[in-house]
Amino acid sequence: MLSHYGTVFTAGNRESAGVALEKIFKAYDIRGRVPEELDEATAFRIGWAFTTYLGAQRIVVGGDVRDSSPRLLRAAALGMEAAGAKVSSIGLCGTEEIYFATFHYEFDGGMMITASHNPIGWNGMKLVGDNARPLSGDEGLAEVRALCAQAPQPDFTREPSLVALSHREALVQHLLGYVDIDKLKPLKLVANPGNGAAGPLMDALSARLPFEIVRVNYAPDASFPNGIPNPLLPENRAATAEAVRASGADFGIAWDGDFDRCFLFDERGEFIEGYYMVGLLAEAMLKQHPGSKIVCEPRLTWNTIEMVERAGGECVQTKAGHAFIKATMRSANAVYGGEMSAHHYFRDFAYCDSGMVPWLLIAGLVSESGKPLSALVAERIAAYPCSGEINRTVKDADRIIAATEAHYAADAKSVSHLDGLSMEFDGWRFNLRKSNTEPLLRLNVESRGNRELVEARVRDLLALIEEADA
Repeated sequence: MLSHYGTVFTAGNRESAGVALEKIFKAYDIRGRVPEELDEATAFRIGWAFTTYLGAQRIVVGGDVRDSSPRLLRAAALGMEAAGAKVSSIGLCGTEEIYFATFHYEFDGGMMITASHNPIGWNGMKLVGDNARPLSGDEGLAEVRALCAQAPQPDFTREPSLVALSHREALVQHLLGYVDIDKLKPLKLVANPGNGAAGPLMDALSARLPFEIVRVNYAPDASFPNGIPNPLLPENRAATAEAVRASGADFGIAWDGDFDRCFLFDERGEFIEGYYMVGLLAEAMLKQHPGSKIVCEPRLTWNTIEMVERAGGECVQTKAGHAFIKATMRSANAVYGGEMSAHHYFRDFAYCDSGMVPWLLIAGLVSESGKPLSALVAERIAAYPCSGEINRTVKDADRIIAATEAHYAADAKSVSHLDGLSMEFDGWRFNLRKSNTEPLLRLNVESRGNRELVEARVRDLLALIEEADA
C-alpha cells in the first residue's frame, strides 16, 4: 500500500478496458473527466506505453491533491512495472517536484498525476523523459497514445512495488541557491495555495528563510472549499488581496493546484500581470548571470525586451507553450524564460517551470532594492500599458486572423507569424493567436505609455473580430 501518499488503494474497476484516448491527449499533457474519460485501466495503459516509449528502467511518479490522484498513480505504476520499470513515488507533490526528482536523481522519466486548475472531477498526467525533457503533442505524446493499444490487460489484484523517495530536502537546498539568504530582509508574505499542493513545500522552504508567512486557504483539500485554485481568473484573487491588505504584508503569492504557476500581489493587494513579472525576473536572473539570453513569447514583448537589453542581456522570442519555451531555452542556453501566463522557466532547473523560484527572486529584489513591489512594477506598467489577454470563442480563427492582417497591413511597421499574428505600429502593437488547447482566439494589445490608445485599439480589434466571425 502507498501509505506515504496517505491513502489505502482499492482495486478500482477491474473490468474496465479503458476509454477512448483521443479526447484526453492534449497539446502538452493528458486530461479528462474521471472516470468517464480517464479511468484506472486507461492510466495503466498510459503508464505501460510511456515506459515502453522511453525504454525506461527507472521512473518517478507523484500526484496532486485530487481524490482520484492516488488511484490513477497506482494504476499507472502497475503499467510501468508491467513494462519492466522500477517505480519510485514522492506522493503528494507539485509538478516541479516531479521535474526536480527526475533530473536530480537521474530517472529515465517522470509522471505527475494532476489536472492543475481544471474543475473537480477531472484529472490528468504530465510526462517528462530524462533530464525532465517534456513530452508534448509535437514530440512523444502521439507515440505514447499509439502504443496504448499494445498494452497488456492490467492485474489490479496486486499492488505496485513502489519505493518511497524522500526528495524534499534536496529540493529545498536547490531552491535556496537562487537567492542570497544573507541579503534577505524579514519580510511578511501572504501564501495562498488555494487548498492545492503547494503548502508542504512552502513550509519546508520558508522554515529556512527570515520571512513571516500569513497562510490563506493553505491545507491541501481535494474538495477545494474555497474554489478551484486558478489565480489567473480575477474572481479567484480576492482572498489573497484581502489578506495582504489586512496583514500589512510586503507581497502576496498565489498558486494553481499543482503550483507550476506563480502569481504575485503587491503590498497594496494589487494583482500584478504576468507580463510585468517576466521583465522583473529577467532582470533578477541577469544580475546573477550577466550577458545571458532570455526567452520570451510574442504576445507582449516591448517591456521585456527593454528590461533585458537594459540589463545587458539578449532577448530571444519563441512560440508560447512550455514545450516551445523549453526547447528554445535549451538551444540558446538561455538562463530564464517567461510567459505572461505565469509560467517561469530556469536553466538550472533543467529548463523547467517552477512556482517557487519566482517569488524567491522577487523577495530578493524587494530586499536588496529597499523598494516595495508596487514601485518595482509601476514604472514598467506606465511605460508599457497592456490590455491583458482577451479571449473570444470564434467559428473560424484562421479566417479572422487573415482578415485582421489584411485590415491593418497598410499601416504596419512590422508583421510576424512566429506565433499567430503580431503587428507593430507607431506607438502600439498587438498579437492575435489561436489557443493551443481550446477553440479560442487570444488577443493582446500594448502601447508605449498610452493607456487610452490600448483601450481604443482593443475596441477596434474586437469589433473587427466580431464582424469577421459573423
